[in-house]
Order: sequence, then structure tokens, then C-alpha cells
Amino acid sequence: MKRLLVFSAGILLTLEVFAQQELPEPLQGQDSDVPVALQLLRWHMLDNNLSALAFREMDQLFTTRTVARSGPVWKLPRNDQALSFTYEWQGNTYPAEAFLERTYTNALLVMKDGVIVHEAYRNNSNSHSRFIGWSMTKSITSVLIGCAMEEGHINSLDTSISEHLPELDSGGYAGVSIRHVMQMRSGVDYEERYDFANPGIAASNHISSLVKNTSRFTDVATTLTRIHEPGKTFQYKTIDTAVLGWLVERATGTSVAAYTEQCLWEPLGAEADGFYIMDGEPGVGREFSGAGFNATLRDYARIGQMVLNGGVANGRRIVSSEWIAQSTRPSHPEDNRRGGYGLQWWTMGGSEAFAAIGLQGQYIYIDPDTRTVIVKLSYFPPGDNSAQDGETLTFMNAASHWQP
Repeated sequence: MKRLLVFSAGILLTLEVFAQQELPEPLQGQDSDVPVALQLLRWHMLDNNLSALAFREMDQLFTTRTVARSGPVWKLPRNDQALSFTYEWQGNTYPAEAFLERTYTNALLVMKDGVIVHEAYRNNSNSHSRFIGWSMTKSITSVLIGCAMEEGHINSLDTSISEHLPELDSGGYAGVSIRHVMQMRSGVDYEERYDFANPGIAASNHISSLVKNTSRFTDVATTLTRIHEPGKTFQYKTIDTAVLGWLVERATGTSVAAYTEQCLWEPLGAEADGFYIMDGEPGVGREFSGAGFNATLRDYARIGQMVLNGGVANGRRIVSSEWIAQSTRPSHPEDNRRGGYGLQWWTMGGSEAFAAIGLQGQYIYIDPDTRTVIVKLSYFPPGDNSAQDGETLTFMNAASHWQP
């Protein structure tokens, strides 16, 4: 046994690195060109004692592909205020400032009608930090699909996805419409369960494609069977969005990162480069379009404001207002308590609000009624986050109705 010292953002991490045969059992048995130390870092990146740092240092853990900013920056006006309100949670009243520590917050931004009224960074993060959005990336992929349709690369959401991706024509995705994939109603058998000690299909795919880079994340899509009739059953699964990213790549003839740059990032007026983590080295790997986009806090806020503006960023049209309206309304009746799902956006029950939501506490929350955008970037502990999610959405509803 030996010790590896890894320097990242001025913080010294000490890991015990074992010989290859002493890797955690789920990491054994696959030859990989990824160094053991990096495999271990990727294996532990979701851990609560590492994620506060790892979630803003993903370019130190993965091969990445840049989404370059260019042109004028969309200047966001400011009227900075303290969080001067309270919120109720489980019978208790809390000051808004207490929320940040209670819910494992790295960074928080609140905008009212396009004006930043509060911006906070914690745990040595700052305005230059680029945070992984995890499944907030799915909502970005939705914007890309809208752009691809408006540019004529995709004719209709009701087209079978296998018409663009014939590799899927013999499995569970055969004949499934793009719309059903976007609604998370593809019907393919892929349980989104990440028990890494006893990995099922999703956890095994994560290990082979993202930790060890011995496969591409979408490879498994060609082998999946069907468990539900397409369109009938909502079953959240990252493989559906990864397939949509593959569709963007195939339909546009360019990489997901390049199309994100062209369709979204440059016209958005982003202030910093974004990037995707990759599931392999250049020439082999693909962007992890289901959960791998990274950006600064303010650039995530720009995405939220563009969507709130009906697809317009600083006077520039990015995607149609019709696409924004279609993708951010529930595809099926909402549960008033838990909300619903549109086209890669979550909708909030009992209100017009909707959100991009990512693993372990990443949110772009948008409320058209109050013209509010809230971005929260977090490091929730792994596992059941229902309490943190519930408190976060309660806070966001209170912040949305706050009048600073």
C-alpha cells in the first residue's frame, strides 16, 4: 500500500492507493487505461467528504470537451440584498441564511426580473468556479433538441429515434418516438439505481463508461430490452437523455459540445467557457450529455433567465417560445405534491414553476409568476435526499415570493 497526494484548488487530498487487485470489487475485472488513482477519485467523487470539492473540479478527474464562450457577455444587472425572509420546514421557522448550511450549499444565486439580488459562494468556491450540473444537463439537452428541430435537423418529435440511430433498431428503443424518450417514457428496461456495492445495469454502466472508460455510456442502449409500452409509464433514466445527445450528434453532424457552443453558449452571452465530461479519450469518448455539463453559477443563471424570457437571451433568440412552453409544461397530469415532467424539465405541482434538477442538490428553479430564477449548487450526501429536496423546494417557493 502507498499514499498518493493529490493537489486540487489549494486543498491537499490524501488517498490510500492499492494495487490493481485490491481495487474495490466492482472496479475489478475490466482492463482500463485510466490510472488507479483517478479510478478511485471517480469512485469516491459522490462521497459526502469529497463532493463539496469534486463537484467543482471535474476537469481534474475527467477528460473534458470545452464549450467555448465568445462575443459580448450578457451583463446581468445587480441590486444585492441580504436574504431577509424566513421559510417554514417541518413545523419550524428558519431564517433564509440558515438554509445554505442546512442544505449543503456551495453556491446560490437569486434573480428577480433579470436582476441579481443575491449571490453567495461557500467552501472556497467563487465566481470562476465551474460546477457540474449533473442532471440539470438534461434540460440543456432539451434546448439542443429544440434548436436542432428549428434548424431542420430533426423533422418531428414523433419520428422514431431509431430512424436517426439505426443502431437502436433491434432493441428496446426500436420504434420509440423522440417525444417518448424526451418524456422519460421510452419503456426500455434501465432501472436508475446506483447501488455501487451491488451494481445493477445503471451502476455497472456508470462504472464501465465513466470510472474506467472501457465503454461508451450509450453502448448499453443497443442491448436494452423493453419493459413498458412506449409512452405509457414514466421511468426516469439517464440513458434516455444520453441517447438524445447521441441523436443531436448524429442529426447535426457535429459533437454535442460544438452544437452547445453554436446553439446556446455563444448567443447566450456566457461569461466563461463551459465543458462536458467525457466517457473516454479524444477520438473515442462522447460527451456525457445526460449529466456531465459544467458551468459557473452566473452562466447557469443566464440559462434560467433565457428560458424565463421564452428563449431569448439579451435580445437574441436562442430557441422558440413555443419550444420553451412545450418542454416546460407537464406531459401528463401532475401530482400536486410532487409535480410532473415535461420534455427534460421537472414541473412543480400547484404552480407554474419548473426546474432543471441534478443529482445531490443542483437546481435551476424558474417561476414565471414572480419572474424569479434561483440557482443552487450543492453537495447533498449520497442516498435518499428527500428531506434536502423537500426543504430546498420549500425555500425556493419562499424566495420566489420574497420582495427584496
